Amino acid sequence: MSSDYEGNQSKFMRKAKENPFVPVGITGFLGIVAYQLYKMKHRGNVKMSVHLIHMRVAAQGFVVGAMTMGVIYSMYRDYIAHPSEDKKDK
Repeated sequence: MSSDYEGNQSKFMRKAKENPFVPVGITGFLGIVAYQLYKMKHRGNVKMSVHLIHMRVAAQGFVVGAMTMGVIYSMYRDYIAHPSEDKKDK
C-alpha cells in the first residue's frame, strides 16, 4: 500500500474540520429519521405514505439548512475573518 493511504476515521475528521456543518447535517438527518420512525407506532389515522413524506421533508429541510449554514460560515471564514494576504497588501 502507498504511504498516502488515509484511514476512514482520519479522512472523516479532516473533512469535518474543513466543513464543520457536514457532520451536523448527517447527525440531524439521522436524528429526524430515527425520531419519525419511533413516532410511526403512534401515528393514528395518518396514512403511511403521508407519514413518510413528512419524515422526508423534515430530514431534507434540516440537511438543506445545514448546507446553507455551512456555505455562509465558509464565506465568512474566507472573506471576512481571514481575508487573503493579497488584499491586505493593496
